[in-house]
Amino acid sequence: MAKVALRGGLVVDGTGAAPRPADVLVDGDTIVSVGPPTAQPAEGFDELDVGGLTVMPGLIDTHTHVTLGEPASNDELFFHRTPAFAALLAAFNVGKVLRAGVTSIMDVDGLFDIGPALRDAIAAGMVEGPTMKSGTYALMTAVGGTAGRMIPDEGTAGYAEVTRTREEMVTATRRQIKDGADLVKIHVTGSLPTRRGEHQVWTLDELKTVVDTAHDLGTPVVAHCRNASSTRDAARAGVDIIYHASYMDEEALEAVVASGAILGPVFTFLANLADFGAQVGSTTTALDVFRNEIEATAAMVRRAHDAGVPLVCGSESGFVITPYGHWHAREMQVFVESLGLTPLEAITCGTRNGALAMGELERTGTLEAGKRADILVLDGDPTRDITVLGDRSRFRHLWCRGREVDLARPWPQRAPIAGEKVVPWAAAPLTWDLVHP
Repeated sequence: MAKVALRGGLVVDGTGAAPRPADVLVDGDTIVSVGPPTAQPAEGFDELDVGGLTVMPGLIDTHTHVTLGEPASNDELFFHRTPAFAALLAAFNVGKVLRAGVTSIMDVDGLFDIGPALRDAIAAGMVEGPTMKSGTYALMTAVGGTAGRMIPDEGTAGYAEVTRTREEMVTATRRQIKDGADLVKIHVTGSLPTRRGEHQVWTLDELKTVVDTAHDLGTPVVAHCRNASSTRDAARAGVDIIYHASYMDEEALEAVVASGAILGPVFTFLANLADFGAQVGSTTTALDVFRNEIEATAAMVRRAHDAGVPLVCGSESGFVITPYGHWHAREMQVFVESLGLTPLEAITCGTRNGALAMGELERTGTLEAGKRADILVLDGDPTRDITVLGDRSRFRHLWCRGREVDLARPWPQRAPIAGEKVVPWAAAPLTWDLVHP
């Protein structure tokens, strides 16, 4: 790996410090110094002029699903994926995430235990992609998650593993960790056919069973919580990262602050549907539901931030609404627009805090001597306009683990595979009256 001196850039170091002109020296996969600009050449280093550009840490996306393959429906996700095809598709897609400026990801759950193998393939240089922490299946009760009756009463399907008793919860947690999971995810809320919204489908005692088992093995637990009581009980159970925290109330906020948990609102999926869903045919009902969820949740998440709760950015990439490589920076924009954070605060959430959530803060997330060379160089100042981080055309250089990524290559393209998409026979019933108006 090369020795490179990045000269004359505006450094946003990810710590929350104000931007400053600085030179960044990189030796192989390590940042060796971040200091005031100087005209003195660094012996043995290749000089790279980045004057007029911003130099910052690579982005960290703490909520991805790189094995799902951008399904347009649960039917497609659960019944149109084989293990072999899903693995190949994940290897094809994960490089797009990297080229969006993302140098580290948490892949919270996925199909067929593929995640840990993909993580190891990236680390071994077999697949190009960001540094990855991976879960396996999301743990569920028989009530299920957001896929309704597609979730079986036992066993696995899609990204779900159903546990029926505390003994099964312990066994599944231990087995996932044995199989290489860096984290264990619990789907604390789920959809019920006779009720609106999501409802808590785990008891506090059941949550503690999984958390205690995982923590005994040195493994963090993350949780999908889309109502107030689930957020409260996840915090009380000792969950490390709480995702969504939808409709959080005073009791839930108090529990989160007291617990030391990290919050990942994962607003991007909701914001994409609310703002752009009509352009891709999403239903009006879905648009209104998700817009309301952001509005109902944002104020309490902001209060959590003000109380010292770390916020992290997650894109939910992996669905047709959040395709790989396109929306990884949008969470920071939503934090600015809906939470009232400054762009600099939002960048800290998308870099330093992400490293904290991954347990990697000593190695990445900020531009500091001794940290890993995960560096993004772009045209534009994201501390003035956060949206520039979502525009890949502005990216000039990217290093991940000290290796420069070729940003000039054409964007990966592929043809569809037979059977991977749900193809309806018709968009509407072919009635006699329709044919004979």
